[in-house]
Amino acid sequence: MTAPTERIVIENCSIATVDANDTEYATGHVVVAGNRIESVGAGPAPAGLEGVVRRVDGTGHLLTPGLINTHHHFYQWITRGLATDHNLFNWLVILYPTWARIDEQMTYAAAQGSLGMMARGGVTTAMDHHYVFPQGTGDLSGSIIRAAAEMGVRFTLARGSMDRGTSDGGLPPDFAVETLEGALAATEATIDQHHDASFDSMTQIAVAPCSPFSVSTELMRQGAELARRKGVRLHTHGSETMEEEQFCKELFGMGPTDYFESTGWLGEDVWMAHCVHMNDSDIAAFARTKTGVAHCPSSNARLAAGIARVPDMLAAGVPVGLGVDGTASNESGELHTELRNALLINRLGAHREAALNARQALRLGTYGGAQVLGRSQQIGSIEPGKLADLVLWKLDTIAHASIADPVTALVFGAAAPVTLSLVNGRAVVESGRLTTADEDAIARSTRAEAQRLARIAGLA
Repeated sequence: MTAPTERIVIENCSIATVDANDTEYATGHVVVAGNRIESVGAGPAPAGLEGVVRRVDGTGHLLTPGLINTHHHFYQWITRGLATDHNLFNWLVILYPTWARIDEQMTYAAAQGSLGMMARGGVTTAMDHHYVFPQGTGDLSGSIIRAAAEMGVRFTLARGSMDRGTSDGGLPPDFAVETLEGALAATEATIDQHHDASFDSMTQIAVAPCSPFSVSTELMRQGAELARRKGVRLHTHGSETMEEEQFCKELFGMGPTDYFESTGWLGEDVWMAHCVHMNDSDIAAFARTKTGVAHCPSSNARLAAGIARVPDMLAAGVPVGLGVDGTASNESGELHTELRNALLINRLGAHREAALNARQALRLGTYGGAQVLGRSQQIGSIEPGKLADLVLWKLDTIAHASIADPVTALVFGAAAPVTLSLVNGRAVVESGRLTTADEDAIARSTRAEAQRLARIAGLA
């Protein structure tokens, strides 16, 4: 006799499903069966369910899809607080020589810190754009993937690369870049070893040359060809600053979007980080090709890059998700704060108070992120058949209790505590603490590795 499927029931909570109709329940339930959402609806869960191993009383809480981070650089966790008053290019010039001295032990510790902080704040799907691979420093990609697997977070590694050093007109020092052939071979090997294309996948790989100012045109072209031959997604930085626009025009004779299109880097399998300086033609090209955008409001503000035209992108049909970006340009390392910052910063732009509302901000951080990562059929909304990546936010404390609308409380209010976070039906956070890792041990490890890197780089 087959044992009944194990079920988790969450009930008596407000629910924002973020489905196509933005369905919400003032008081509702969700039933999780194994790693899938079995049902969602108003009122209590159906009676007579078999195999219920846990019932969660969500009174005073809001249940949402798990947050999805679409752009990050985990290794930067151990260089937080440096170069705090610089624009992007100057910041990179200062930090590249330090980053070029990372090793496998540092990368693993930094990934643990980055993943732990995000998971505590409601992230259930993370990504890391890692593009610094000093020679002879171990299996950096493997260490990051191992940290994500141990944390229990769904994960996309965007295997980055750089082959344009300072002697070729790029920004990174020559000793921090790979060869064209080496970068392509290592990226393909990472795909072959780690990419899982299944519906339930916990680990996926993307091809991700770093940026136009650190990558040769040939690496861009051949990287796109590699990704499409392997059936994986493509990711890079794009149109982040005015200086980048000028750099592209001087080097390539065209702006970033036209350059990307000329190298095969627009398409529904592509997403770009930042996209701050986009004109109407650029936005139209992204909309026409369904190229996605990872909007990183805090990092854009930290580096004085500008305000991305997110309302215009959404109106045109561009897929947009949210990103933390690296923690050397967003020291909090959290995505749930980006819901609020995306809304507030975009209201400083041309659309003012009509730029974004609370539910649009929540959609950016959930379903929008799933679209950008090519996983909207599996995650990003609370619907039967989707993977059980769910977050239960506590909204009945002094911080939120007087705000009647729970979605407004989550987005406009203080950062809400996470009572429960499920990834693939498994609890990774309980009552604001990680269940899959020792937070105190991670804090000690990341501090030690940050100090070790500072000594090696001559900063201490």
